[in-house]
Amino acid sequence: MKQMEVTIMGQSYLLGCPPGGEAALTAAVAQVDREMSAIRDAGKVKARERIAVLAALNLAYQLVEAPRETTAAAPSQTPDEPPELDALIKRLDEALGHDGQLL
Repeated sequence: MKQMEVTIMGQSYLLGCPPGGEAALTAAVAQVDREMSAIRDAGKVKARERIAVLAALNLAYQLVEAPRETTAAAPSQTPDEPPELDALIKRLDEALGHDGQLL
């Protein structure tokens, strides 16, 4: 397995990468860096760990929503609804309080 050095929010990480996966890993790192930087730049959250958790939740939410959006564009298919995702997001937003909203 190849190792790649990447930078996320100014911090370097050495990551394992399967052969041929360099482009996908680079794209994923760029997406995580953009998400974390946007949360940091909003100024509401300072702790790197909280920024990472919020970024992970935002990216996971986007992954869950992508099939729903595709299904909405093709109404002949039956959507697979995630269990009460809106309620979960509301609970997370309430728990975060002044630290920042999930979305």
